[in-house]
Formats: sequence, structure tokens, C-alpha cells
Amino acid sequence: MDIGIKAVASYIPSTAIDNLEQGRQFGESAEFVESKLGALVLPRKSPQQECSDLCVAAIEQLVKQQPSFEKDKIDALIVVTQNGDGENIPHTAAIVQEKTGLPKTIAAFDVSLGCSGYVYGLYIIKGLLQAAGLKQALLVTADPYSKVIDPADRVTSMLFGDAATASWIGHEPVFKLGSVLFGTDGNGAESLQTKQGILSMNGRQVFNFASVNVPKHIKALLEDSEMSEADIDAFLIHQGSAAIVDTISRRFKDKNRFIKDLKDTGNTVSSSIPLLIEKHAMSSEWNNIVLSGFGVGFSWASALIHR
Repeated sequence: MDIGIKAVASYIPSTAIDNLEQGRQFGESAEFVESKLGALVLPRKSPQQECSDLCVAAIEQLVKQQPSFEKDKIDALIVVTQNGDGENIPHTAAIVQEKTGLPKTIAAFDVSLGCSGYVYGLYIIKGLLQAAGLKQALLVTADPYSKVIDPADRVTSMLFGDAATASWIGHEPVFKLGSVLFGTDGNGAESLQTKQGILSMNGRQVFNFASVNVPKHIKALLEDSEMSEADIDAFLIHQGSAAIVDTISRRFKDKNRFIKDLKDTGNTVSSSIPLLIEKHAMSSEWNNIVLSGFGVGFSWASALIHR
């Protein structure tokens, strides 16, 4: 029986930073912020909110939007985060289980991956459902980088926004999970990391890694799926920045099939792809979509989802 995405809901904090004003404070032009970064607004969680609170808010939106969704029927919960509650012990998924009243019989655990985490999470859940005979699961993403950003760091403070998403995964999906490819290169580990609780990023190295590897990876996925670019209705790739989305899309014949939408969110790490799915795919007439997440690690994953 097919396994895939049944629904996606999200939570974006109402508090936000005006990135154009922040750019002016750093001496950056509005043109740079708009064309290269792409984020005009950067959502920020409140100091009182923890990662689990963002997760719970996204799940509550899913409950509100999907009348047929029943929490007591969920068999598994995966939380994709590298900035969980407290000091990451216990795992945030356990806290989310308690706060949302999910069954105590569920499998619940965290996946410590960044921008590739949503694609990895989809296929971890697929394998878990198939191996254990489970029926449905929740894949939740929440990586509030605001917890580790130095506001004085121009590179990171102008790029990342806080958000959370909840994807209902199971049988009879809207989009089935098709072929998938993964990649890891730990040689890039120092390019994006936290030291003493503060995030540091070598933007040029991350950009070069993505611009070289991601187009090749997507084309390998198409070949593996025996499909051409023309067969794909949309490419929903990680919204690292406007510049990286533009650079990757130019490696393909029709760059307009690459959705770019981060002006109101910025780079939301593992939440960027499901935010695109919720906003652009679930109510569309698209049949074939390519997903590709890439970043910290270095880690990347590309997948085909289809009706």
C-alpha cells in the first residue's frame, strides 16, 4: 500500500524582524537583501517559547485543518531539530508527545538533521511504517536557530527565521513517496556549526557546496526515476537564500519550475520544504514534484513525490 503525505500544517511566530531595517544597520542595501538573501521578514519565537511549543502549535494547526485527523490513531512521531528543548536531553519528541496528548504507545524520537532533515524524515517514517506494520505518523520540523544566532553576526542573523511544520504521513496519501537519493560529506562540517552555543557559518563554502552538488543530485534522481525535467511540475528545494535557489534553478531548462518563496520566512532550515508543500503543492494540480534539501553536515537528500 502506498505511503506518503496526507496533509501539512505550519506555525510561524507572529513576532518578526524587519530584515530590510536590519540590513541597513549592517550597511547592506535593500537590493542585496531582496535579491541575494530574499528574506524581507524573519519570524522569531518569543523568549518564552521552546522548540516543543513550536511543534505543538504546528500540530494544533493540523488538527484544526484536518477533521479526519485523530491524534489517538498516530503510531509514530519524529521531530526534526538540532535546537530542541533545553540542552537536548530528553529528546524533544517525548516532550511533544506529552504536551499534545499523543498516545503513550507511539514511537517518538528526534532526528538531528538541518536543511535536509525533512526529506530524510519522510523516508525514515516510510521505512518504519513498512517494517513495523504501522499505519500513520507525524513528521514535525522545528529548528529555531534564533536560539543560537549572535544578533551581531551579519551572516546568520539576516538569513534564518523560526517556523514549525507538521506533516501527516500514512496510507491513501495526496502525494506518494517515490525514488530518493541521499548524500553526506563530513568534510564540510566546520562550514556550519555551533561553538559554545553560537552558530557560525562560512556562507561561501555552503553556497559552493550546494551550487555544485544539488543540481547533479537532482538530475541523478530524475535518471533513477526514469523521468525528464519536462515530467516534473515543480521543484521544491530548500530555501537557503534567494541566491542559491536562483543559482540551482539556472542549471535546468525551465527555472520557473523552481519555486522561490522565502520573503516572509527566511531560511527556516528543515521547515522550508514542507512550508512550500503546504502553500504551493497540496491544493495544486501538480502530479510530479522533486524535493531537495541540503545544508549543515554537509548533508543532502532529493526525492520524487507524486500523485
